[in-house]
Amino acid sequence: MHIVDRRLNPRGKSLENRQRFLRRMKGAVQQAVKRSLQNRNIRDVLDGGEISLPIDGMAEPSLRRGEGGISDHILPGNRAFVEGDILPRPPGGRGGKPKNAGEGDGEDGFRFVLTREEFLDVFLDDLELPDLAKRRLAETEEETPIRAGYSVSGSPSNIAVGRTTKLAMMRRVALGRPRREEMEALQRQIEECEDDESRLALEAKLKSLREKSRRIPYIDPLDVRYRRFENEPKPVAKAVMFCLMDVSGSMSEHMKDLAKRFYLLLYLFLSKRYKKVEIVFIRHTDRAEEVDEETFFYGPATGGTLVSSALAAMRAIIAARFDPAEWNIYGAQASDGDNAHSDGNLTGHLLREILPLCQYFAYIEVGEEGGDSSISRSPLWMLYDGIRSEALPLSMRKVCRRGEIFPVFHDLFQKREAQARVTP
Repeated sequence: MHIVDRRLNPRGKSLENRQRFLRRMKGAVQQAVKRSLQNRNIRDVLDGGEISLPIDGMAEPSLRRGEGGISDHILPGNRAFVEGDILPRPPGGRGGKPKNAGEGDGEDGFRFVLTREEFLDVFLDDLELPDLAKRRLAETEEETPIRAGYSVSGSPSNIAVGRTTKLAMMRRVALGRPRREEMEALQRQIEECEDDESRLALEAKLKSLREKSRRIPYIDPLDVRYRRFENEPKPVAKAVMFCLMDVSGSMSEHMKDLAKRFYLLLYLFLSKRYKKVEIVFIRHTDRAEEVDEETFFYGPATGGTLVSSALAAMRAIIAARFDPAEWNIYGAQASDGDNAHSDGNLTGHLLREILPLCQYFAYIEVGEEGGDSSISRSPLWMLYDGIRSEALPLSMRKVCRRGEIFPVFHDLFQKREAQARVTP
């Protein structure tokens, strides 16, 4: 008997195979995702899509017939061979071999389409907010019981008296249970009745009412309701990320594009990995303002440069809304390193006040396309480098090309456990 499955292929039927393939090719997929991030637009940087994977190493173990032995084969449509003929080997030997360059058509790389969720999972696999102790607190949740309706079972201490009484009364009315007042009135009529025949009829009626009252209890187990509670996760600790970006006239479009790419990776990383992280967007020229996400990434702005204005705005917001005793505070700043000479002392003073309140502060300096990311002598870089030597939680990187954004971002926010294992 042969069974042919002609059902339509349901969506997601190959999900298990996809996940197994992603686990087996994890390293190659991660490298492909990193390459794809280098040339994407800001709006669709993590929208998933097609990636190319090398074919080498993708073969899976399989069972096949061993060499030797005698077997019969039925070849439909055969007109050239009869039983006993020896079939020639295929050109190039058994199975052939891949073509080398210049020897004909080769094989293209394997192209695989990732969904947005798969893309994000691969991208965020080994990233975290620094300071592991505080991160564990931020991800730990306590459960607070909240009212969630009623149930037919539960602890006697949780009996909902009001709801139970209401349901019992509705049942008694629906089934016509005799009321006590009605039976008492009937009893008085019997006592006052002088006619024996009428008294017998009344007594029979009273007996019938009492029997019906016993059959329909005042409170039935079906009426009992219990207050039901569900545990609602409640964050034990909270975290806030401050995003400070220079949008002054000294920032070219290429520099702004680099800064926005970094912040977009940071925004997606925080919103995907952490449920309880607040994000504060601050952009500045010679004055700073707190803006929403859309304005931060796409709103035009220009002007002079005073870095202290952004740090002052961050300090004021912390004092007003984020108590350092209750919040894990993080900061990320992007700038071209340009700042007014007269603003250097105030900038250094404000940063020294802010860093002790922070778990981590990352400074990204963006440069022109042909610049050298390994050398920087900007006024802001030298100021921050001197502050970093004071053992404060400050990390600094410089990027000049799109392809450097992901490595720098990954280096700043990779899991510190991996670093600890390799540090002597």
